[in-house]
Amino acid sequence: MEKQIIFAGNSNRKLAYSIVKNLNRGLGSIQLGKFSDGEVAIEINENVRGKDTFIIQSTNNPAEVNLFELVLMADALKRASAQSITAIIPYFGYARQDRRVRSARVPISARVVANILEGVGVSRVITMDMHSEQIQGFFSIPVDNIYASNIMCQRIADEFNPDELQVVSPDTGGVIRARSVAKTLKVQDLAIIDKRRERANESEVINVIGEVENKVCIVPDDLIDTAGTICNGANALKNKGAKKIIAFITHAVLSGDAIENINNSEIDSLIVSNTIDIDDKLKKCPKIDVFDISPVLSESIKRIDSGKSISELYLK
Repeated sequence: MEKQIIFAGNSNRKLAYSIVKNLNRGLGSIQLGKFSDGEVAIEINENVRGKDTFIIQSTNNPAEVNLFELVLMADALKRASAQSITAIIPYFGYARQDRRVRSARVPISARVVANILEGVGVSRVITMDMHSEQIQGFFSIPVDNIYASNIMCQRIADEFNPDELQVVSPDTGGVIRARSVAKTLKVQDLAIIDKRRERANESEVINVIGEVENKVCIVPDDLIDTAGTICNGANALKNKGAKKIIAFITHAVLSGDAIENINNSEIDSLIVSNTIDIDDKLKKCPKIDVFDISPVLSESIKRIDSGKSISELYLK
């Protein structure tokens, strides 16, 4: 690993420090700031010629600032003759804008982001629970999409007997993810929340398909934004007799009235990873429990260096 240097943007310094601590090393020296007019200013403060470099940067809110920091860091490393540039993007923003529904006059923003990253010299991307897996096809460089569910499931397995549990997909599109979680937890059945979405960030629960009465319901999803959907689903599950509801989410976007919605909902516990720094929100919502995913990202860096498989981290 002598040829590796790891840099981090400002989006989640706490996670970046945890990753390099697991590797018994420090972060590369970089100056991150802004000019007086608000433009992002980047300067690499050490020699990266011929080195394998890594940039740790989620592209959450403020998405435009965090994304542009990532882009400018990659460009700076390329111009400084880095041998390779791996972008570690724990939360890949703009992933929900991955298609033109009914040919609406909108951009395919996820494709635009992919083009930009490749254009500035990124040679590999590592992300976690990308909202749409087909986004990997927008890139012509390797993309490793790491699944957090198997890692996060362990605490559920340690606390509950499989007979107590019921895994519930929050919608029909999440069935594959829910089946994977059910398999990991050794839960035989699956329930599905059938819902209708009238507009962005709003949904109406129509029905709960499957048996949830007297069960501890595990509701897995890739992200939670305004929390309206998951809270409506939790209310429906409780109305159907669910004993306890544990939402199991990788990315805690938590925008708008999310905290208020969660506090007032039937959700008993919200387990999220630290792909996004939410320290400012934790004190406002005692239901949230944060799970550290830095070990798996640290191991990914090791495996890239040694040429080992990354998929082995979650395909167990």
